[in-house]
Amino acid sequence: MSAPPASVVVVGGGTMGAGIAHLFAAVGSTVVVLEADQALADAAIGRVGASLAKAEEKGKLASAAATLARISAVTEAADLPEAELYVEAVPEDAALKAAVLRTLAGVAGAGAVLATNTSSLSVADLAAAVERPERFCGMHFFNPVPASALVELVRHPVTTDEVLDRVRGWVAAVGKEAIVVRDSPGFATSRLGVAVGLEAIRMLEEGVASADDIDAGMRLGYRWPMGPLRLTDLVGLDVRLGIAEYLATTLGTRFDPPPLLRAMVARGHLGQKSGHGFYRWD
Repeated sequence: MSAPPASVVVVGGGTMGAGIAHLFAAVGSTVVVLEADQALADAAIGRVGASLAKAEEKGKLASAAATLARISAVTEAADLPEAELYVEAVPEDAALKAAVLRTLAGVAGAGAVLATNTSSLSVADLAAAVERPERFCGMHFFNPVPASALVELVRHPVTTDEVLDRVRGWVAAVGKEAIVVRDSPGFATSRLGVAVGLEAIRMLEEGVASADDIDAGMRLGYRWPMGPLRLTDLVGLDVRLGIAEYLATTLGTRFDPPPLLRAMVARGHLGQKSGHGFYRWD
């Protein structure tokens, strides 16, 4: 079995970045999180600490404290150490991601792998910001990262076989399974997941069934672990709206966001993170 990377840098300590930091630290990697300011850096460490404590309570981790000791946070790219793997996990904004990747390419050693956690944006377009783009690929993790079984690896036209093999080995080392997809709008998982999610919202909008019944139909009839509307709440309605708008511009009108989705985002009903989406969240 492949060894995990000895050292990992994660840019962005939100839900996904914290989950990625948890994942690698739990298998022995030293992890440094880069955030925009000290308050966000402290929040990121707190987020990872809470996640690790929950894993320890469930018997999935021997020591949350020992694992957290392998994680630190900085606020300046100049303070980043050399690492084997650099993962960008900032919000789905192409310009922001490109700026982050440009910075990472400037500090990463020649042998390092750079990856983006984008769930839908063109990896080839982002590669234009990376010096030596052959060492760059997509590593699409799923929420919640520690519990999810899958990592979707996205290969753009110049990603090398060597880089893909290294990353596939690291995915196996953290106990996940990798699928490899060609760089295409929405890749495989987001494209399918958004298509079903948007249709579920249209069905709710048209009064076909309640949110509970639509979700129960997919859980019980198709063995989904959760229904598409509850999943949209977990992902964030604003995130799903942004992905749908991007896919509509690249793949056509079948991905046009339903009016109900736009209205809910405009009202601030973003799902679990706001306390209100298709469900109420305490």
